[in-house]
Amino acid sequence: MRPSPALAGGGRTVANLLSATEWMLPSPATQVHTISVLPSHSPPSPPHHFAFSNLTTAPKRNGGKGEEEGRPRFEVVRDDLLHPLANGNKARKLDALLPLLRRRGATDVVTCGGCQSAHAAATAVHCAEWGMRPHILLRGEQPDIPTGYNLISLMFGNVAYASRSVYAHRDEMLYNHARKVAGTGGTVLWADDISKEDFVLDEDNGCEIGSRRVVIIKEGAGDVQALLGVIRLVEYLYNLSSFHKHENVHVVVDAGTGTTAVGLALGAVCLGLHWRVTAVMLADTLERYKEREKSLISDFKKLCHNNYHEMVGENDIGDSLVEWVERFSPRRFGKVLNGEIALCRQIAQQTGILLDPMYTLAGWEQAVDLCVGDSRTKVVMIHTGGTLGFCGLAQRYSSHFTSDEQT
Repeated sequence: MRPSPALAGGGRTVANLLSATEWMLPSPATQVHTISVLPSHSPPSPPHHFAFSNLTTAPKRNGGKGEEEGRPRFEVVRDDLLHPLANGNKARKLDALLPLLRRRGATDVVTCGGCQSAHAAATAVHCAEWGMRPHILLRGEQPDIPTGYNLISLMFGNVAYASRSVYAHRDEMLYNHARKVAGTGGTVLWADDISKEDFVLDEDNGCEIGSRRVVIIKEGAGDVQALLGVIRLVEYLYNLSSFHKHENVHVVVDAGTGTTAVGLALGAVCLGLHWRVTAVMLADTLERYKEREKSLISDFKKLCHNNYHEMVGENDIGDSLVEWVERFSPRRFGKVLNGEIALCRQIAQQTGILLDPMYTLAGWEQAVDLCVGDSRTKVVMIHTGGTLGFCGLAQRYSSHFTSDEQT
C-alpha cells in the first residue's frame, strides 16, 4: 500500500483516520470495468449516438484488437455489485456510520425516504444485519403490490407511511416517530450529533437497562460520517495498479444529496491526488449543493480535530472542491424523458451494466462526453447503484418495458 501524506501535527495520516474506524463493509474492494465508446450505426440524436463495449468482461474478442482499439474509453466503478440488495453509495455512506451507532448502544434506527427509496431500503437491510431494529417512514400511500425498494424496506424494516403534508416537515416527523419507538424510558438521538462526537466508546450511555436508544438518520444519510466510507473507496482506488499517483483523473458521479461527491473530492485532496470531481446535479439547486458542500467540509474539519489543514497541506483549495454541473437534459427530479429507458436497455445489452434513468444514466452520459472530448485524462464514473428502482419505474412507464421480439 502506498504511504498516505502525513499530518504535521502528531504524524497522523488519512490512513490513520481510516484505520481507526470500524467498518460495516468487510472490504472497500469493488470491481472496475473499462468501457469503450464506439460510433453507433443507428441514427438517434445526441447524446444517444454511441455504442458501447465492456473491455473488462469481454477482453479477448478479436484477439484483444479490433474496432475498440484507440477508441475513447472510461472506467466504471461497479459499486452496484457491493451487496445483492443494498449497494452503491448507499452502502458507502453507511459504512462508518452503522458501526458507530451500534458502538454507541443504538437499539433502533429511524429514517425516511420516498416509496422507492434506495437509502431507506439500504438502511433497513444493513441495520438488520448489524442487530439494530430499522423503522422506515415512506412518503405517500402503501402500494397495493409492493415492489423493488419498497418491498425490501417492508421485508427488513418496520415500515409506516406518511402523507405528503406530514412528510413536508421531515425533522418533526422523524422525531415524533422516534419518540413513539423509544417509549417512556428510552432516548432519542440524531445521527448528526453522534457523528460529531469523538471516536471514544461511550460505556455509560445514560440509558436504563433494557430501554431503547433510538437514533435518527436523516433522509439520504448525508452527514459527516458518510464521508468516511467514500474516502475509504478513494484510498482503495488509489492503491490499484491501474491508477497512478500523478495521473490526471476526472471522476464523475450523479448527485442526490451531494455527499458522495464531496467525499470523493475530500479523499482526493487528503491523499494528494490529481483528481477532479464532477457531480451531476439531480435534486437541488446549485446554491443548495454548494451550501451542503461547505457544511460537510466544515464538519469534516471538526472530525479531524482541526488537523485538516495539516492533512491536506498544499492541496487545500478551500470549500469549493466539487464541480457541480447540470444534467444534459435538465428536468424536474424524478421525471424520465423519452428514449432514456431504451438507452439504459441498450447499455445493459452491450455492456452487462444496468443503469437507471433517474440517477446513474446522468453520470454515464457525463462520462461519455468527457472521455470523447479529452483522451489524455482518465475518466472514472462511480456507479451509485439504485437499479432495483427499475421495479417502480416499470409500473409508472409500463409501455416502455415491452419486448422487441415476438415468439
